[in-house]
Amino acid sequence: MRSECVPAWDVSAFRIEQGTAAGGTLLERTRRLRARILYDRGRRPGFRTADGVYADEQDLDFGAWHFIARREPHGRPVGYVRLATPETGRLFQTRAYLGADRYEEVLRAYGVGATETFEHSRLVVEHHARKLGLGIYLNAVAIAAARHLGAKAMIGTSGTADGQNLFHERFGFRPVPETRRHVERYTEDVVVLLYRAAGPAGEYNALVEGLEDQFPAFVTPAERIGFDEDRMADDGHEAAAPAVPATATTSPAHGVDRWQPALFDLGRTQDALDFEALLGSGQVREVHDTIEDQLRELVTSRDPELRRSPAAVEQAVREQLAGRGLREYGTWVWYPWSGRVVHLLPKEEFRLVRTDRNRGKIERPQQRELLRRRVGIIGLSVGSSAAVTFAMEGIAGAFKLADFDHLSLSNLNRLRAGVHHLGLNKCVIAARHMAEIDPWLDIEIYPGGLTEEVMEEFFSAGNGPIDLLVEECDTPYVKLAARERARALRIPVVMDANDRGLLDVERFDLEPHRPLLHGILGETTSRDLADLTPAQTVDTILAMVGRDTISRDMAASIPRLGTTLSSWPQLASGVALGGALTAEAARRILLGLPRPSGRFYTDLETLTRAEKSTLA
Repeated sequence: MRSECVPAWDVSAFRIEQGTAAGGTLLERTRRLRARILYDRGRRPGFRTADGVYADEQDLDFGAWHFIARREPHGRPVGYVRLATPETGRLFQTRAYLGADRYEEVLRAYGVGATETFEHSRLVVEHHARKLGLGIYLNAVAIAAARHLGAKAMIGTSGTADGQNLFHERFGFRPVPETRRHVERYTEDVVVLLYRAAGPAGEYNALVEGLEDQFPAFVTPAERIGFDEDRMADDGHEAAAPAVPATATTSPAHGVDRWQPALFDLGRTQDALDFEALLGSGQVREVHDTIEDQLRELVTSRDPELRRSPAAVEQAVREQLAGRGLREYGTWVWYPWSGRVVHLLPKEEFRLVRTDRNRGKIERPQQRELLRRRVGIIGLSVGSSAAVTFAMEGIAGAFKLADFDHLSLSNLNRLRAGVHHLGLNKCVIAARHMAEIDPWLDIEIYPGGLTEEVMEEFFSAGNGPIDLLVEECDTPYVKLAARERARALRIPVVMDANDRGLLDVERFDLEPHRPLLHGILGETTSRDLADLTPAQTVDTILAMVGRDTISRDMAASIPRLGTTLSSWPQLASGVALGGALTAEAARRILLGLPRPSGRFYTDLETLTRAEKSTLA
């Protein structure tokens, strides 16, 4: 039966009674599954007979709980774990390993009795499923089931060659002293581990607690347990795994239009459950965890003098953790479009470190003030540079992005994007880049562009009104209609023209009656620009940016538009400069610093001529 709380793995729990027809067949298949995985392509030859049969016969199987995991209902089994109950305690592997007297001695030393001790054994998971978190999930299922069934303790033997003992220790198991020794059949050292069920389950306590009440949902009658024999590899190699469908908690790893990351706080039970489901979904391509380095940056950002003493840094990190495990500290961020999971500091600490080197130019109080602001950006070609620069510099904590266009190959001469983005809406591309810089940014996108239908929402509604508009679109009607709305709402507007470093600033917040575009178009309104021909569009845009002030190269290009040139010439360097100019203007406006209305040129060609050099 599929777990209701974690839908990523399909788990069946069952018991096998001796002497039943269904039990005999099921037991044979279960043992073959275990032995096939334990054989591990010849690493443990003792689990395959001379005639090629996988074998792992144990009397302990009768009366024990068996858990089989699949990636989907009725799919190929890829993992297994066994939970033996006290009724079969005389058959426990741990008892045979230690001897009856030593086994009883160990239980007494830990203050538990044989009638309240369960045995955890035979956790086996195929390699590809291990990487997806199935081992974690199955281990949690076994512990949760034992606790549900009233166990006071769990005991078991664990191999050490691949760190499996350390894996169990992450769940609260502890090694029993003087029990480690080499076992030939497993070709490695084995140690006895014990877990007191009354205590927390280590790093995965939230997951175990969430699964404890779910145990009855896993229970399936033995006669209903099926093995898809045709899809089980006979030579110890993995058969092809089925595709994982999208679930309510996770989206396809490369979701076409996703731009919002998912955030997980493992200190919250549901987040921990959803996170383990994600790891087990098959959608995670990479897990990136540098939390220890981030913590060191955090404590030294707060107290730079700590850098003089590595020991002091590590002590400060321990104090910052305050007893929490590294895995539970901070936030895990899932980027579905790339298949990456990234471990980050908590929101406020993340932002403190990320913007630490802004200090001296943007002080902490100013940083906090900027993060309270919302910026609207129209046109995500040139505007994409502004959007990403704003995100990097910490200018605004919320954004509204509008553009109807999709990335084409010719856009790659100036947009920060890759060939894998071709055909994707430009808002989505920009939003993804911004979320990869700061996953807590509040971003709304308008992939249909700024139309009359969304004008009110873009400026005033949605998640909140905007405090500043960056206008970078190519449509004269929208350029003027946006300014009309901005002036009515007293919202300042900045624009970069991507030629000669032209920065245009209109302080409608301070000058509510200021003529649009500084009066360049006279009494023209947006309605007058609704149905322009291509030639009229070019002429109007030239009027808006200043026909007499454009660069010589741009002026020479205008007659060639539509004949030998397919569109306006633009360079990545100019787009990058535009991002810098609009960011500088927006930062000053939003912080209440001087930045008057007007037009300003940062013409790099002029500013870097020979006569401008400051060297003698």
